[in-house]
Amino acid sequence: MDGDEAQMIEGCRAGEPAAWELLFERHYQPSARFVWQLSNLLNAEDVEEICQETFLTVIRSLDSFQGGSRLQTWIFRIAANKAHDYVEKGRAQKRGGGETILSLNADDPISGLPIDPPSGARRPDESAVSQEMGGLISEALGRLGGPCQEIIELRYFADLSYDEISTSLDLNPKTVSSRLSKCLDKLEEMARPLIAGENKATDSV
Repeated sequence: MDGDEAQMIEGCRAGEPAAWELLFERHYQPSARFVWQLSNLLNAEDVEEICQETFLTVIRSLDSFQGGSRLQTWIFRIAANKAHDYVEKGRAQKRGGGETILSLNADDPISGLPIDPPSGARRPDESAVSQEMGGLISEALGRLGGPCQEIIELRYFADLSYDEISTSLDLNPKTVSSRLSKCLDKLEEMARPLIAGENKATDSV
């Protein structure tokens, strides 16, 4: 944690409005983009609600932040938990209907611009296949859960480096690399039967 960030955090803990304003200015929009990428079941209003809940938790819990990781990493982890709870609550209300679908091509809810503009236009059938595959991978990730889900999200959703993840999770960088590799293998094993089942369903149509 650099000195500027530490000074901002101390200002927030002291109740300085300017420090809180700076914290929100730096971290609110990146958190919204992070949440937006977790599921395309979420619309802009959902993302806003999740971010509000996230930053209420940040306000209430900032004293518990020990500085062992980047502040943004800590906030992302809170946001991921809030998003998962929100999606699961929605699924429970629909009695299991719907899937958690990852989307890296969704629009940024803040700017309205594409987060990751596609290199070329896709045919509708290609988009549908991509969306279905994303849903299956997301479902597998949710079933995987625990430390594996956390480390995969930090690497591929929060786009943190191995060093940043090692700091966030208090792990040796080599351990991060090894654990991530093993977790990706587990994710592949978890996703394989889901994908096979989807292919069978498609072939029978």
